[in-house]
Amino acid sequence: MSAAERIAQLTDQLNYYNHRYYQDSVSEISDYEFDKLLEELSALETQHPDLKRPDSPTQRVGGTVTKEFQAVAHKYPMLSLGNTYNEQDLRDFDERVRKGLNGADFEYVCELKFDGISLSMTYENGVLVRGVTRGDGTRGDDITANVKTIKTLPLNIHSFTHSTTQSFEIRGEGFMPFSVFEKLNRELEAADESTYANPRNAASGAFKLQDSAETARRSLDCYVYYFLSDEEVFETHSQSLEALKAWGFNVSPSWQKCADIEAVLAYIAEWEEKRHTLPLATDGIVIKVNSLAQQRELGFTAKSPRWAIAYKYKAENKPGVLRSVSFQVGRTGALTPVANLDNLQEDGKGLWLSGTRVKRASLHNANEIERLGLLLNDVVLVEKGGEIIPKITGVNTEARATRLTFPIAWPTHCPECATELVRKEGEANHYCPNERGCPPQLRGKVEHFIHRKAMNIDSLGEGKIELLFEKGLIQNPADLYDLKYEQLLGLEKTITDDETGKTKKVSFREKTVENILKGIENSKTVPFKQVLFGIGIRFVGATVADRLAAYFKNIDALMAADFDALRNVPEIGEKIAQSLVDFFGDTSNRVYVERLRAAGLQMQTDDLPVVMESNALEGKTILYTGTFGDLSRETLEQKIAANGGKLVSGVSGKLDFLIVGEKPGSSKVEKATKLNVKMISIEEFLAMIG
Repeated sequence: MSAAERIAQLTDQLNYYNHRYYQDSVSEISDYEFDKLLEELSALETQHPDLKRPDSPTQRVGGTVTKEFQAVAHKYPMLSLGNTYNEQDLRDFDERVRKGLNGADFEYVCELKFDGISLSMTYENGVLVRGVTRGDGTRGDDITANVKTIKTLPLNIHSFTHSTTQSFEIRGEGFMPFSVFEKLNRELEAADESTYANPRNAASGAFKLQDSAETARRSLDCYVYYFLSDEEVFETHSQSLEALKAWGFNVSPSWQKCADIEAVLAYIAEWEEKRHTLPLATDGIVIKVNSLAQQRELGFTAKSPRWAIAYKYKAENKPGVLRSVSFQVGRTGALTPVANLDNLQEDGKGLWLSGTRVKRASLHNANEIERLGLLLNDVVLVEKGGEIIPKITGVNTEARATRLTFPIAWPTHCPECATELVRKEGEANHYCPNERGCPPQLRGKVEHFIHRKAMNIDSLGEGKIELLFEKGLIQNPADLYDLKYEQLLGLEKTITDDETGKTKKVSFREKTVENILKGIENSKTVPFKQVLFGIGIRFVGATVADRLAAYFKNIDALMAADFDALRNVPEIGEKIAQSLVDFFGDTSNRVYVERLRAAGLQMQTDDLPVVMESNALEGKTILYTGTFGDLSRETLEQKIAANGGKLVSGVSGKLDFLIVGEKPGSSKVEKATKLNVKMISIEEFLAMIG
């Protein structure tokens, strides 16, 4: 069999297995067998790239790197819907539809309104050729490579029967399932990075990642809900949904035809609670006139269709009891107060909210407790932000008349190691200063070190690290490079989840130990910027580490830099600079760094030197603030350097230009205005450099 024939055979075979698994919930082969076939196809496509089909299943795992997302015009504008929160508005909408159709009979289709990212997918001859974000409704970003990683989205519609419709568009809602969102936030917390407030924000970020392989890792999904083409393929919206389902698209089974507005209201009432059992966030109901001819007759306003409206549910907010406050110690020693909640019956079962039991909610810091005026045994109002994250939004102070309440006592000593806590001036958090002896800080540093954005040792996890600590095999990340096969083999422990009570066994068998040691060895090739992030210096996140690595080029230059030198680095403020000075001023930290160097970790950057494009900015000092659409900060900084400009870290009277983007920092703009510094747009900047 030729390579072309084998590639075609494997492509069809794997697409069939994908369809059976994601549309029919049937596994015809094992994951191992599937992966082996996928590996064979990937290898053949690498050898014969000209034979790779546009519907190849290898695109599901990503790998395309996009520096900038091209803006493209929507063939059919993606308009927004009018919103309502009450029954009367829906009845008014129904009356407008009735008048618009001159009293003719009509029916509705109701669908759940999923809280995700609106996507437009274009198919030509049944093959997916483009995936675009909503953008401003008339233009969006081409994110085709990322859209193709959605495993429930057909790359080729084999059962497509409307041969006269060569090109059509599918609208859908891209989303991140709750389970994926929670896992992602746990990873971000372990890396001491900002977590996402809700699944929608997480999905939005994932769809705009420049590396589609990373998008694939986020396990995004999509529910489709609309068909568009120049030809009149269907008579009703419900027919199109049934056809889309038959073609292999992921159509939510929650939609329903409704004969009149009373049936619509019954649907809304039915799903008010039931929607919380779904694997993704919802925030309402979309009501559409079913007949497509009647939709055309009703038409559009300037902003939205006259034949559709969205009903929004109010965020669920329930009273609960603040039973106690516990304090967790993080990697940096910061104490986070956690509210332990119960229902009003105080039966220890927690609070039933948005379809789940809520027993805990973060209180962030002492300032938040003071702002809310919380007392123990208070009746508090609890809400799930974005339908997933519990938070206390207020206190029922009137309930105190019949309840015994008590002040919340903030600990004076660390709950883990009994060290006296400190609170630095101007900071909201209390800290345990015992960074070399406090168990959760030690474990947290190792968990941070192995994070994928740091050393990327994914064969280790919290349970394994805890076991290594218990056995005295590690105390800090450098100890990982001293581990031996015989030390690890046979270690095991049973761990109980405090929330669920479920137990799981952590064991180091032959394959596990091999993978761990292989992961540790592979980490020696990780770039310097990730090593710097992994070291775990306070306030030095992944972005800051990237900037420092690019500026100083190696660890020795960074360790030798004083406060003023660090402040000269673009976007490095006083807080970060002082943290770096304090860290490298500690002899034990320098010993730690030297151990990592001796283990073979990368301590210098291999970034290519700046390639000059012009001298258009020669002698000019430049600073930027805000965001610039698809133009990343890194790309902007490269452009400044490549055209002879000097990027500075703060606004002063000597600054030549401040480039102002979307959501700029108010302090920089105010200072630039005061000092008469010229402010320019990104378009003006790009024009300057040609």
